[in-house]
Amino acid sequence: MNFTRRQFLSRTSIASAASVAAMYPRLGFAADPPDPEESAVDLMTPATDRAIEEGLESLAVRQRENGDFGSGVYSRNAAVVSLAGLAFMGSGSSPGRGPYGKQVNRCLKHVLKYSGQGGMIAVPNAVSHGPMYGHGFATLFLAQAYGMTKSPTLRRKLKAAVRLIVRTQNKEGGWRYQSQPADADVSVTVCQIMALRAARNAGIHAPKETRDRCVEYVKKCQNEDGGFRYMLQGSDSLFPRSAAGVVALQSSGIYKGTEIEKGLAYLMRFVPTPEEEPMQGHHYFYGHYYAVQAMWHAGGEYWAKWYPAIRDTLLANQLPDGSWMDLIGREYGTAMALIILQLPNNCIPIFQR
Repeated sequence: MNFTRRQFLSRTSIASAASVAAMYPRLGFAADPPDPEESAVDLMTPATDRAIEEGLESLAVRQRENGDFGSGVYSRNAAVVSLAGLAFMGSGSSPGRGPYGKQVNRCLKHVLKYSGQGGMIAVPNAVSHGPMYGHGFATLFLAQAYGMTKSPTLRRKLKAAVRLIVRTQNKEGGWRYQSQPADADVSVTVCQIMALRAARNAGIHAPKETRDRCVEYVKKCQNEDGGFRYMLQGSDSLFPRSAAGVVALQSSGIYKGTEIEKGLAYLMRFVPTPEEEPMQGHHYFYGHYYAVQAMWHAGGEYWAKWYPAIRDTLLANQLPDGSWMDLIGREYGTAMALIILQLPNNCIPIFQR
């Protein structure tokens, strides 16, 4: 029997609550808002469901049999394919199961094909911002797939990918573009620490020392305004890397404290509006991919303000074919938008509260 995405995705796993819109004026609250899980059903409006379904179909028809997407300069990139896999998983599908199980399997096929003996996951001659970006997102994707399947092949590849991350951490506690312990930046670092957490959650060992050194590095990158600089050497705070910085700490198990409070306060200066044009923003989808995670874990008013704002912005900027465009490419923008919109589904383990 064939099921639609919405039929397949069981709403019984998401607690019902009275309408958030009725209880709380938009972006203003008279009482404490509910936790994310309690408001999820009401935040996932019929219009949001339609946008997600159209986005998933748009992404699915662009995928080729070998798992890549065949259009745009980043179509073969391991990060883009892995993010697409996570977007399909966000609908409730898993490898070989659900409305987009076939597409998840294709993404896995592509990632596993380019997993080398040393553990590095990189597609030769594919356009990239740096191989460790692709490796981090691909390891995260493998960890989610392994947790759902317990495949021995996935376990072997995932363990090798994790070992590579551990041995390439630099003396400051971070990671950079190349698979060697040289310099570091916040952006690449958060990819690796999220991958390590996902692997650990799936039962793969990741040293506590690696996490602790990462935490110290990220904390040192925080500026006085609560935002994060790109590297230890110093620079101004910017929204995308500041969202990544907060999530790096949360992925290390830090959900409270001065660093988190200051980071969230900085991010709240950038609550999105439907008038924005996402593809015009520098690293727009990248920033909001992390920002929505930060607010989801923070809960309360942070989440209740942020999700409806980014939801409405994305719905206002969806293209007629169901996709979203980003400067990196259509498949990347669509995958990121879908991950953001589907976060309340609570289907992807690494994003669960």
